[in-house]
Amino acid sequence: METRRLCFPRQRQVLFLFLFGGVSLAANRFQHYSVTEETERGSFVVNLAKELGIGVEELATRRTRVVSDDNKQHLLLDSHTGNVLTNEKLDREKLCGSTEPCMLYFQILMDNPFQIYQAELKIRDINDHSPVFREKEMVLKILENTAEGATFRLERAQDSDRGLNGIQNYTIEPNSFFHITISDSDEGTIYPELVLDKALDWEKQPELNLTLTALDGGSPPRSGITTICILVLDVNDNAPKFSQLIYETQAPENSPLGSLVVKVSAEDADSGVNAEVTYSFFDADEDIQTIFQINPFSGEIILKALLDYELVKSHKINIQAIDGGGLSARCMVLVQVLDTNDNPPELIISSLSNYIDENSPETVLAVFRAKDRDSGENGKTVCYIQDNLPFRLKPSMENFYILMTEEALDRESRAEYNITITVTDLGTPRLKTQHNITVLVSDVNDNAPAFTQTSYTLLVRENNQPALHIGSVSATDRDSGINAQITYSLLPTQDPHLPLASLVSINRDNGQLFALRALDFEALQSFEFHVGATDQGSPALSSQALVRVVVLDDNDNSPFVLYPMQNASAPCTELVPRAAEQGYLVTKVVAVDGDSGQNAWLSYQLLKATEPGLFGVWAHNGEVRTARLLSERDAARHRLVVLVKDNGEPPLSASVTLHVLLVDGFSQPYLPLPEVAPERAQEDLLTVYLVIALASVSSLFLFSVLVFVVVRLCRRRRAASLEVCSVPESHFPGHLVDVRGTGTLSQSYQYKVCLTGESSGTSEFKFLKPIYPNIHTNGPERNSVENPIF
Repeated sequence: METRRLCFPRQRQVLFLFLFGGVSLAANRFQHYSVTEETERGSFVVNLAKELGIGVEELATRRTRVVSDDNKQHLLLDSHTGNVLTNEKLDREKLCGSTEPCMLYFQILMDNPFQIYQAELKIRDINDHSPVFREKEMVLKILENTAEGATFRLERAQDSDRGLNGIQNYTIEPNSFFHITISDSDEGTIYPELVLDKALDWEKQPELNLTLTALDGGSPPRSGITTICILVLDVNDNAPKFSQLIYETQAPENSPLGSLVVKVSAEDADSGVNAEVTYSFFDADEDIQTIFQINPFSGEIILKALLDYELVKSHKINIQAIDGGGLSARCMVLVQVLDTNDNPPELIISSLSNYIDENSPETVLAVFRAKDRDSGENGKTVCYIQDNLPFRLKPSMENFYILMTEEALDRESRAEYNITITVTDLGTPRLKTQHNITVLVSDVNDNAPAFTQTSYTLLVRENNQPALHIGSVSATDRDSGINAQITYSLLPTQDPHLPLASLVSINRDNGQLFALRALDFEALQSFEFHVGATDQGSPALSSQALVRVVVLDDNDNSPFVLYPMQNASAPCTELVPRAAEQGYLVTKVVAVDGDSGQNAWLSYQLLKATEPGLFGVWAHNGEVRTARLLSERDAARHRLVVLVKDNGEPPLSASVTLHVLLVDGFSQPYLPLPEVAPERAQEDLLTVYLVIALASVSSLFLFSVLVFVVVRLCRRRRAASLEVCSVPESHFPGHLVDVRGTGTLSQSYQYKVCLTGESSGTSEFKFLKPIYPNIHTNGPERNSVENPIF
C-alpha cells in the first residue's frame, strides 16, 4: 500500500552532537512518518538512505538498525535498498487503544560513528471495526402511564476506531411510538436517547421490539445493531431511591484484588416484584468495567484490577438501581486513589560535561532535576554524592541541582572520577535511585619531560660503521596526549673544538643515538654533550641530560718494529763472540703497538733460526740471547726470524729478520767467510764495512727513536683538548709487556736511548729510566706505568 506523508513538509533533522563517553547522539527532535494500519507486512515507510542523504552501502557499513520504544520489532530495515518496511500488520487499536493520534516511536541507530535519530510513525486509522453493542438485546420497561416526550437514555455502542471512523449516529427502525435523539456527554462522546412520541397502552400492546442501529463515519460506513425490547408495565408508581446521590470513598493504590471499595444501597417503597432492586454499572467505560465489579444483589463494589495513582488519581462510577417494576434510580460513586510509595525517584539530566581541564577553578559539570511521581512525603526527595571527592552538589530552584568542582583538579594525581549521584525520597520505605557519572580530567601541559637518568654513558668500539646505533636516551612526561609527545635534540656544545654535528645524531622521535662516522680511539677516546627533550604542549616544556660517549679500543694496529729497522739498505748484522757464555745478550727487538690495553700487550717468539736451539728470545721483552755455549762447529752466519704479536682478538703480528755473525773476537781485523778463505786485504775491507754498517744502523735507529717521540708528543698536544678515556690498570701476563698509552712507547712517558759498546765488542741499545711528564686531561686521569721495557 502506498504510504502518504503528513501534510506538513518534511525537514531534514539538524543534529546536535554531544560528546558522551566517546558516543555521538542525535538531536531530540522527531522525524514524522505515517502508515495506514492493517497494511501488509513489508509495506514501505521511508527510504532511509535518501532521508539521511547517505548511500545504501554506508547504511550497511555503519550497521544501521531500527529499534522501537516498546522493544518490539514493528519495523525492519532492508539493507539492500535502504527502505524501512513494516515487519507486521500494524493494528492501531491493539497498539494505542483509545489514544488518538496513535504514534509509534522508534529510533534509527548507526555505528562508526555512533548516532541516534529519533522518529515517530503515525498509525492512521482505517474503518476496520464495526460498532458493537455490549448487549445484543436491551430490555426497557416503561410504565404505561409514561407521559409523551419522556426520554430514555440507552446504552451506547462501542467502536474501537477513532475520529471519523468512530460512531457518528444512531437510528431506529420507523415506528409510531418512539424516535431517537443524539446527546453529547461531558467526555465528548455521543449516546442515544429514546423519546416517547405516543402514550403506551399495556392492554393493547404489552411488548414492543425495535432495532437500534449505530453508524460510524467511515467510508463505506459500518454499523452495529441491537434489539430494544420494550416491556410495557402496569403502573408502578415508586422508583428505587439511593441513600446517597454521591458516594465518596478512598482506596490505596496497593489494595489487593477482591477488596471491597464501597457498598451502595437503594430502597423501593413498592412491594412484591416492584420492590426487588438490582444494581449495575450504567454507561461505564471499559476501564471502569476492567477495574471494578459490582454485586447486582448486594451493591458491593470490589476491585478486579490494581489501582495506579500515577495513571488515574480518581474514578467516577455511575450506578443504576432497577426495581422489579422497571423503575430505576442512579447514583455516583467517587473513588479517590491514595498514593503509596511505589515509585523510586527519577533523575533527569539537563546538561552534562564529562571532561574538565585540570587546574581549572570551580566548574559546573552537570545540571539535573530530581523528580518523584508519588505525592506528599513520598514525592519529596533528597540528593547527595559520596564523600571524599573534590565535588559538591549545589541545590537550585524547583528540585534542580548543580554538580560542580570544589577545587582545581590535578590530572597527574587522578585522571578519572566516578561520581555516584543518589536521590532518595522521604516515603516509607524509602526508595532511591543512583546515577553514575564518569568525569575525565583533561590534561594541561604543566609537567616538563624527565629523563630516566641524569647522565648516560655509551660505549662504542672504534672503526664502527657509519650510522651505527650506539645507544638511546629516554624521557617521560606525566602529561598525556600531545603534551606528552616528546621530541629529542642535540644541544649546542660548549667545546668549540668538538665537531658534535659530524660525530653523532639523534632520532627526534625515540631518542636513539647514532654515530655518523667511524670513530678512532687513537684520535678521540671520549666526548660529552647534552641532549634535550621537549614536549609538544603550549607553551612547550623541556629538560636536558648529559651523554658521555666512550670509544673502546679495537685491535686495528699491528705491532711496529723500531729495532732492528727493516727498511735499511743493508741488513744489520749482530756480532757474537764464540767465547760468549750461555745467556749472552745478542740483541734486543724493540716494537710498539698503536693500540692500548691488552691490544698493545706484546709478546716475542723465535719463528725461524738457521740452527735451532742455539738462540732464544725472551717472550716478555724481546731479548735475543744464546741458549747454549758456542762451539767451533757452529756456523759463522745465522739468520733469525722473530715474531712480534699483540694480545688483541684476533691478534696482529709483525716479523723481523736478524743476522748474527759469530766471530772469534772483536779484536781480529776481519772475519773469514766459512765458504771461502779470503786474502788479508779482503778481510780488512770486510772489517771496515762492518764497522761502517754498525755505526750507520746505530745512528739511524737513534734518529728514528727521536722522530717517533717527537711525533707522539705533537699528537698528544693536539688531542689534549678532548677527553681521554683511561684504561683501568690490570695485571700483566707473565710473558707480556703492558705499556700505557699508544703502543709500547706511551704518551705518558719518554725513554732516553743511547748506544754503548761493551768490552766484548757487542753493540746494543740500553733503554734507561723513563721520564714521566705531567699530563692533565679533561677525562679520567691516565694510570701511569712505571715498568721499563727491559
